[in-house]
Amino acid sequence: TTIFPGCYAGRMPHIHFEVYASLAAATTTPAGDQVRTSQLAFPNAVCDAVYATSGYSASIRNFAAISFASDNVFSDGYSTQLATVTGDTTSGYTANLQVGIAA
Repeated sequence: TTIFPGCYAGRMPHIHFEVYASLAAATTTPAGDQVRTSQLAFPNAVCDAVYATSGYSASIRNFAAISFASDNVFSDGYSTQLATVTGDTTSGYTANLQVGIAA
């Protein structure tokens, strides 16, 4: 559970996540020992809806100036990092992303 991320200059809205070998490893492993680190992105329509609510005034301006094509990370492709999002600004959102991990 988290809040929806703001949009800062140069980046599309995203949330980072880390993958560990097990739940135990995630809570006992020293920082930097994760198997993988990645991020998930959000559909534009969801960002537009969230940023139209109070508290996101800076994000409105930053989001208007960015796209996946101009993002300094997602510009080389984002389809595998784009979450499927359900919900709304009143009841909240659920983001889903299937992530494959190569051993």
